[in-house]
Amino acid sequence: MKQLKGVVFVLAGLFLMITLVSLLMPSKVMTVRSVVIHSDSKSIISQVNDLSNWKHWHPVFSKDSNAIKISNPSYGVNAYASWNPNGVETKLLITEAGATHIKASIMRPGEKDVINIISVNPVNDSTAMQVEWRALTTLRWYPWEKFYGIFVDKLTGPGYDTALNNLRLFMEEKK
Repeated sequence: MKQLKGVVFVLAGLFLMITLVSLLMPSKVMTVRSVVIHSDSKSIISQVNDLSNWKHWHPVFSKDSNAIKISNPSYGVNAYASWNPNGVETKLLITEAGATHIKASIMRPGEKDVINIISVNPVNDSTAMQVEWRALTTLRWYPWEKFYGIFVDKLTGPGYDTALNNLRLFMEEKK
């Protein structure tokens, strides 16, 4: 009986310590990727702003283009795309569209929205444009989510890299 109490006490202490450490961790994680594209900003923004064009360069849209439902119109504010990977509905909704950026939310049931901002900025002393993709993931207070936050960049970053590099190749071939 004493050994069982000791084990329970140690496990409760360990859980409390992990929870306290996780509360000190940030609840928002920003993943940032960028690429330089030799094209004009207007054509890059028009490519990014129209979800029906994402099949040309975004891995998810090119792989499952038949399974993705895209709104009509497919560009600008309130345009959306939805798909069901593993039976879970995922929706990408453009919430803001400007001359140099778009802002979109990725929504899944039971999860907080992931805010994505794709911006196009000129590179100094060049005709090239820097395209930057920022994804803001908001985590709940749960210890396992906070510790997951440590790995968000490593898990999602390669997908953003691939999408941006495909966009660069597509835009430069199109030129």
